[in-house]
This record gives sequence, C-alpha cells and structure tokens, in this order.
Amino acid sequence: MASRKRALLLPVMATSVACAPFMTAPSALADDYSDLLDILQLKGSLTKHEHDTLLAKHLSHTAAASHAEPARAASRPVRTASATAAHHAAKGAHGVSSGYEDGIRFDPGAPDAATSRAELAANRAEASARSAQEAMRSTNEALNSNSIVRVAKYVPGKGLTFKAGPIDINFSGFVNGFYTYNSPAGGRPVAGGVSTGSSGFDSSSVRNGLLPAGFILKLSTTQSGIDMSAVLGMYPGVNNAKNGAFNANTGGSPVGLGTAGIDLRQVYVTVGTKEVGTFKFGRDLAIFGSDAILNDATLLSVGSTGSNAAPANTSLGRIGVGYVYADWIPQISYLSPKYHGLQGSVGVFQPLDEFNFAGGDASGRALSASSTQHSSPMVQGKGTYDFTIGGVQTRIWASFLVQHQQALTSPDLEAGSRRGAMVEAGEIGTKITYKGFQGVAYYYRGSGLGTTGLFFDGIANNGRKRASEGYYVQAMYNFTKKFKLVGSYGVSNLYQAPGENSSLLVRRNQSEVGAAFYSLTDWLNLVAEYAHTESAAHGPNKESDNSASGGVILLF
Repeated sequence: MASRKRALLLPVMATSVACAPFMTAPSALADDYSDLLDILQLKGSLTKHEHDTLLAKHLSHTAAASHAEPARAASRPVRTASATAAHHAAKGAHGVSSGYEDGIRFDPGAPDAATSRAELAANRAEASARSAQEAMRSTNEALNSNSIVRVAKYVPGKGLTFKAGPIDINFSGFVNGFYTYNSPAGGRPVAGGVSTGSSGFDSSSVRNGLLPAGFILKLSTTQSGIDMSAVLGMYPGVNNAKNGAFNANTGGSPVGLGTAGIDLRQVYVTVGTKEVGTFKFGRDLAIFGSDAILNDATLLSVGSTGSNAAPANTSLGRIGVGYVYADWIPQISYLSPKYHGLQGSVGVFQPLDEFNFAGGDASGRALSASSTQHSSPMVQGKGTYDFTIGGVQTRIWASFLVQHQQALTSPDLEAGSRRGAMVEAGEIGTKITYKGFQGVAYYYRGSGLGTTGLFFDGIANNGRKRASEGYYVQAMYNFTKKFKLVGSYGVSNLYQAPGENSSLLVRRNQSEVGAAFYSLTDWLNLVAEYAHTESAAHGPNKESDNSASGGVILLF
C-alpha cells in the first residue's frame, strides 16, 4: 500500500509543477485540482497529511502564477491591429504544428515521462470520481425509492419508526405486570362505591395496573400537501376476560381454560395541515377528562384496585376518586394549530347511555334512571395554554361536555313519559414542572354527569339530575434521573337530586396513593405502590381497603 501511495504521489506532484505555468484560469484549475486531491483522499490513496501537503504546494504555485501574470502582461509589446492581423496571417500560412515559424525551426522535444504518468493518473482519478458520483447518485435514488425500507433514529418512548418511501410506520407500546395484595378494612356495602372493604377477605392477584398492555400501529404520510395518518391500538390484558356490560373491562373470571381480553380502543384517521389544524375520524380518547387521566401518576401503576379477587383488564387507578373516566369514544373532532402556546379542540361524539351503575336498593328498586335513545350527539371541547416563566413550565387546560339524555326510564317514571335531561359538565386543571419537581391540580363539576364513568348514576330515578364534583392533587419529585417518588390525594362526590332520598347511594369516593418509580433502563421501570381507598354512602354505610403493589412496566 505504501509503495502504491508513493507511486501515485509522484504523478500528482509532477502534474502540479508541470501545469502551474500554463494556468490561464487559476481559480477554476485550483478547484479541479483540489477536488482531485479530495477524491484521492476519500478513496484512501492519500493520507490526510499527504493531502494537506500537496494542497498547500498547489495553492502556493497558483498564488505565484496569479501575481506574475500582471508583470508578464505589462512587459508584452503592444500590437497594433495591423500587426496582429499580419501575425495571424503568417501563422495561418506556416502553422505552429508544422514546426516552422518565420524561418525558425520549432522542436517540441520528447515528451516528459513524469508528465505522461501524471496525465494517466489524472485521467484515472477523473474516471474514478465519475464512477463514485454515479454510485452516490444511484444510492440516493434507491434510498428515496419505494422499494427501500429505512429505520429512523430511535427515541426512547417514541416507538420504532420505519420509513418505506413516503410512508412512516411507527410501532409503539407498553407491557406491565403487578403483584397486588388487597386487605379490606371492613364496613358495609356502598352502592356505586369503588372500595372493596366490605368484601371481608384478603385477596392476592397477578394483574395489570391502570394500563393494560398496549400495541399501537401508526401509518403517516403527506400527499398533495395534506398530512394524514391511520392508527390502530390494541390493548390486551393478562387476566381472564368475562362477558359483561363493560366488555373486556368487566370484572375478570379467574377460572381454568380462560382467555385474556382484547380491547381495541383506537381505530381512527387524521387529516390536516400545520396551518389549518387536524381533523380526526374514528375511535380514540375523548376530550373531556383526557388531561386528568394522562397526568395521573397511577397511569403507570395500580391505584384503587376496583376488584382484586377477580381482576378485570385494568385497575381503577384514580378513576372515580378524583376524576370521571374520559373513555374511548367514536368521534369527529378538530385540533387547531398552536398559537403562542394557545390551542383548542372541539368535536362531536357518539352519545352514551345513561347507566344505573349503583344498582338497586334493598328491595331491588333501581337507584338511577337509564336511557337508550339519542337524536343528537355529545359535544366536547377544550382549550390549553402552555407557557414558561423563570424556568417553570406550566400548562393550564379547561374543557366542557354537553349531551341531551332522552326518553329516560326508571320505576318512578311513567312509561312513555319521554322525559329528558341536558347533561352539562366542565373541568379545569394545571400542571407545573420545575427542575425535578412536578405538580398537578385538577377540578371538575357536572350536572347529570354522574361519577366514576360518564353518565354513571347521573340522573336519579325520579328523572332529576344529580350534581357531582371532584378533584385531585399530585406531587412528584425526581431525586435522580432514575428514581422518583409520587404522592396524590383525590375525591369524587355525588350529590342527591332534588326530592331524592337514597341512603345507600354513594356520596363520596376518595383515595391516597404513594408510589416509587425506578428506571432500570430506557424501557424498563420498577414500581412499588401503596393505596388506601374509602367509599361513603348518603346513609351510614362506609367501607375502606388497603392495597400494596409491586411490579414492572416496560414502555417502548
């Protein structure tokens, strides 16, 4: 290799020396020669030191030639037009190539061997450069063609993105598993309560937390200047599924030969541009209550178990003990572009039935009204504002929900009464982040909204709306990049409707949660948690329970 480099260096140096006196366009030739040196270094024929040395010599010769040119021009005799014409006439008669001019014999001499070798090396280098450029062009065309699949740079928590021509294919998800021990503290049943304190026995389970597993596939592209995407989200649990009103989220069935439940929560498309905003068509998380659950730390743990003896697809987390579940609802919604931190969204949603979650009283009489007819959609909207002051990052959000419940039915309402009620609700919340600290404060209030789930026990059996409200506060501190502690407290209240007297109906659900999270890797997080949950009725009934959980959640 060394002898090859020396053999190549001699022609290059000879070319530099031989060609310098004949440069009529120094800047252009300097560019060509520099390109040649760059190509030889790229191919490994020149070391960086050799490249720099030859380039310095070449620039020195070029500079000297450019300075000498004015002096040569000044020393040339000035020709008149007639003299110039005579010279060209004589040149045409004899010709330089004939070897004679005005009686003087011209002998070009034998070609220099070093010059010939330099020209040969230069020709080869030029051919090699053309070949390299063609190969690079072909490679770029192949990379940008639809037949090549590339992998984008991986960002922890953002999934894996593959680029197939103009289409981005993103695959992301999470998997978790917890051991949970629940100990009831006693009490008497509360209709619509979320505590398991009255069950009377301890329970152990291996289960999912508030999140089941999730596998989300997203296809994105831009066509005719329009950004669009299609999303499919599958959320299987680890516990046996059982048919019921809540489908995969109904209480589980811990019996042999069971199978896990699959919850297809997300099926939607988005269409829009950065200037206009984005439209969504399909099934996805609703607007009202979405920030409350997405900022809830129990999203990555267990929280209130709901049912630990026969676990469902998920636990409750802080659902029903601080906020009403946003739910995954078919929708046509719009998200505006962000303007100076402000952003808005609004949409029409599949209307949901009024649901008697509390069940019946001691005689079996329904405690809440129900409905199954809807002539108008549910409407939800939200505004957010993000800003930073003095290093404190802040988000404030507020949203609303409206739905007309028609043709309510209950034992206290006459058949065919066609009684209806307009459900209204609002919420406001804030999240602040400063260095290692993060805090969340949230509040909601509704008329006919109900508690725990949308329209659960929102209307009494006399057809009158029940008021409800709730809140939660949460603090999180990152002691290191890997270790953090979280504490939160939340309450959901449901008030009786005018003229109602239901002593068994839930009045208050509340819980306190403390958790520790340790990031073992970018993917894997270790979680330990304690939760205390209480439920109280409008009468004397109360119950409470305690649970301890430990496990892992993997996010990619």
